[in-house]
Amino acid sequence: MITPTALGTDETRTRLHELTVIDVRTPGEFAGGHLPGALNIPLDRLESALPEIRAAAERGEVLVVCASGARSENACRTLAEHGVAAATLAGGTGAWAAGGHDLHRPEGGPRASWAMERQVRLTAGSVVLLGLLLGLLVHPAFQLLSAGIAAGLVFSAVTDTCGMAVVLGKLPHNRPRPADLEATLAALRGR
Repeated sequence: MITPTALGTDETRTRLHELTVIDVRTPGEFAGGHLPGALNIPLDRLESALPEIRAAAERGEVLVVCASGARSENACRTLAEHGVAAATLAGGTGAWAAGGHDLHRPEGGPRASWAMERQVRLTAGSVVLLGLLLGLLVHPAFQLLSAGIAAGLVFSAVTDTCGMAVVLGKLPHNRPRPADLEATLAALRGR
């Protein structure tokens, strides 16, 4: 099986013109800022784009990007399972921006939504507070809601997965429109 590699931000910056950059974040996160020239193929749509990604990898190196590197590592593993070599950006767009590199933010594009990690923190924190509040005011059994979220966060950390992010990714502001993915795949075929 192919072993995914990681590129640092400085190496990526110097080689950006020769890389096919695929951003696997949600369209809302992508609109909030992405590497120049990146194409948005959300992680949950990656397998449907395999033929185009495979063709791009045959023409040159593919770099997969997300916010922190976790989703792009998962994407690289998925691609490797299908025989497609790809690298990930170490630290994701967070490390890119922290390194002083510019993120492209389209003008007049859709309003940027929060990063998925931020959405998960807000949702988890809100549900924990709601469970505690209802446990105090209505019935102590509502505290189980808070305990369930805590258990989910521990499971998420141990397995490096996030069920809440998967669910939140299905909300309308995080979902790609089919025409957007088709345009992205057409652009990927044209490279």
